[in-house]
Amino acid sequence: MSDDPFEAIKVTFFQECSELLGDLETNLLALENGEGDIETINAVFRAVHSVKGGAGAFGLEDLVRFAHVFETLMDELRSGRKECDDVTIKTLLRASDVLADHIGAAQGVAPPVDAARSAGLVAELEVLTHGQAAAAAAAAPVAAAADEDDFGFTPLTLDLADFGAPVELPSLELPSLELPSLDLPDLAALTSAPLAAPSAAGWRIVFRPHPRLYASANDVSLLLRELTRLGQTSVELDASGLPSLEALEAEDAHLIWTIVLTGDVSEAAVRDVFDFVEMDCDLSITALGGAPASVEADLPPLPVLDAAPAEPEFDIAALLAKAAAPVEAPAPAPVVAAPEPAVVAAQAPVAAPAAPAPKPVAPAAPAAAAPSSPAAVAPVTIRVDLDRVDRLINVVGELVIQQAMLAQRVMESGLARSSDIALGLEDLELLTRDIQDSVMAIRAQPVKSVFQRMPRLVREVAEMTGKRVRLVTAGEDTEVDKTVVERLAEPITHMLRNAIDHGLESPEEREAAGKPAEGTVRLAALHRSGRIVIEISDDGKGINRPRVRGIAVDRGLIAEDAVLTDDEVDNLIFLPGFSTAETVTDVSGRGVGMDVVRRSIQALGGRISISSNPGKGSTFTLSLPLTLAVLDGMVVSAAEQTLVAPLSAIVESLTPRVEDIHHVGGHDAVIRFRDEFVPMVDVGRVMGFRDDATTLTGGVVMIVETEAGSRAALLVDAINGQRQVVIKSLETHYRHVDGVSAATILGDGSVALILDIDALVTAGRRKSNRPELKMAS
Repeated sequence: MSDDPFEAIKVTFFQECSELLGDLETNLLALENGEGDIETINAVFRAVHSVKGGAGAFGLEDLVRFAHVFETLMDELRSGRKECDDVTIKTLLRASDVLADHIGAAQGVAPPVDAARSAGLVAELEVLTHGQAAAAAAAAPVAAAADEDDFGFTPLTLDLADFGAPVELPSLELPSLELPSLDLPDLAALTSAPLAAPSAAGWRIVFRPHPRLYASANDVSLLLRELTRLGQTSVELDASGLPSLEALEAEDAHLIWTIVLTGDVSEAAVRDVFDFVEMDCDLSITALGGAPASVEADLPPLPVLDAAPAEPEFDIAALLAKAAAPVEAPAPAPVVAAPEPAVVAAQAPVAAPAAPAPKPVAPAAPAAAAPSSPAAVAPVTIRVDLDRVDRLINVVGELVIQQAMLAQRVMESGLARSSDIALGLEDLELLTRDIQDSVMAIRAQPVKSVFQRMPRLVREVAEMTGKRVRLVTAGEDTEVDKTVVERLAEPITHMLRNAIDHGLESPEEREAAGKPAEGTVRLAALHRSGRIVIEISDDGKGINRPRVRGIAVDRGLIAEDAVLTDDEVDNLIFLPGFSTAETVTDVSGRGVGMDVVRRSIQALGGRISISSNPGKGSTFTLSLPLTLAVLDGMVVSAAEQTLVAPLSAIVESLTPRVEDIHHVGGHDAVIRFRDEFVPMVDVGRVMGFRDDATTLTGGVVMIVETEAGSRAALLVDAINGQRQVVIKSLETHYRHVDGVSAATILGDGSVALILDIDALVTAGRRKSNRPELKMAS
């Protein structure tokens, strides 16, 4: 990362943009599903507004312009002037996709946004915002909408080339300002004219932003625009607090706005305009009382908002009356709206600034709640580079290995378990486990970050294929190791594309089959037996097994006379080069997608299975370890080899008895376990450690449960104990081995293989029941 602080802030901005895009997508989908409310619309508005404000700070003009149009439509929706119908929501979803493209392009991680696509969507947003009459205006550059605000202010170019030179004002003629024909009452009436309230009910609002209001990317012009929509307004800007150019600090706030709002408007409606910025400004709202405002000497002044003097409104008669009167301390500012209009009194310069008066508080404001119900405190988080966490994980892993080695050395030395050293080692083991669990919790991350990317993918693929698709997600808060989460995106992407392109029928085909025209794809995550399971299912036509088999034979992937079960036919789609697409498209047809999925899942120590029902749909199930760092396992030996079986898969261990063992077909061994027969798998023989079968009653049996819920009995020579082991990738340091998910280092420094229970059981059944699958030569 660059040492430039500006670049560091920019990196943080893009990280926040990623979070904002996730919230934006989630809330738009809630609106699409009918689960949203006004607060959901407000959340969408805030997300787009925050992106726009941050982008403006970094000069990302294209992003600002698009976000401005997006934000304008959201403003119409949240004010109730525009209905949030299906067409609008679908357009907003596509707009969120383009907004993400603009952010990616600005970040430099994505190609430039297609100008025609962006301009077309801008035109759609403009039409939804202003109606068909705005279509022609939308074709013009969006810069006009972003650079010229709603009040018609035109930006001015200042030439500072001669900064510091004497300023000449030849055009100012003081005699033109003389008013010799006006007496004092007339002058008082004239000077009070700009803020004179019409003869109607209304409110007088004095608004001064704090610097943090601008730092939060809020725009005063939007607030003023909202007030103009409530009724007739008269706005006056007090810029007298601006310092000289040499003393000007860009981060400070110096301006005050005074607005007279007339019309039948409630105070609550006025405060709603300032709802998001009420804590970032000084705000005074007083009622006009329904009568024309008049300037009287005895009217109470508004609270002084800050040290900066307000632009004076001179009431000459009042000043002359007060000049002869003794100076009195002003009364405390009321905490509720005053019944009469007020005028900011002129003040002479003083050496010390006046203290700000109390901020008016609405009677029904949440701030008036009793102290006994404090607001919920948001969790405090920090951003840490992933490399630092990875190094911490590696160090803790080495600590676990060293603790195991130390425990084994003490055991070999013959020290009694009751000795002080042995007791200390037990405490060390507990402490090591606590450290390891805490570190792993740091890396735990919900799969929501991956699931949030998929709705856009589904929309794009549905548009390319001409199908109507609804994505349903579940289990987004299921947590898994961050490394697993990051590597889940690619296989899930391929499988969703496959489900839409190959699984779902066209709307016409679905209606002909008696199904809804809109197909459903479900993406779910859950924990099962110490692993994370990802399910991608659809309600389409299922796998056409005769066609799949025929394509595999035609492409030479299997022999023509190969005898395959339904499951094996289904798994043919994972073979390299296999595809059921008749033509190559942007979505499919190259025969690489599902093969990539299987290899990606296997690289994570996981597996994939298929369940298909012709005419009703298919379900793809990914089973992955919760973490790629540690594992609770049972250390066993088979054919003089030390192995580790995941503890989460073991149901029970027992010593087999002769009367419990039976044979099916004369050679397939099963064992009776709790009134059911479970197939036996000789681990040493299946792994290739020996050629001959061992004596079935001469070892130990572990009853294990597979991901599919079936059970098997693993026959090993001995069980050496339970241990927490550090997972080391076997593929990274060696290659993939059937029946093995990873490796670990034991306390004596030797390497032990970690068994893949499902693959081991499948290989055992295949080896004991019939010959290997006959493949094409």
